[in-house]
Amino acid sequence: MDKKKQDIAYFLSFCIEQYKNAKHLTGTEAMRQLDAYHVLDYLAEHYEILHTQSRQWILEDIDEFINLRKKESAWSYIMAV
Repeated sequence: MDKKKQDIAYFLSFCIEQYKNAKHLTGTEAMRQLDAYHVLDYLAEHYEILHTQSRQWILEDIDEFINLRKKESAWSYIMAV
């Protein structure tokens, strides 16, 4: 694994652990939520910017990302009905 991919993997691991602890979730519950909204893809794609931010900022960004995804899902459901 090249250095950048390894750095991204460590960053994702850090984010998962921080999210799990902040939300008082098990690892499985945290991964279920993060997977459902494709958060890890987002974090990996924007690694260059995000890895320089504070833990609190990253957690707030994850919450905002999930909330936007939830709204998009609700809007898609409304439009389909």
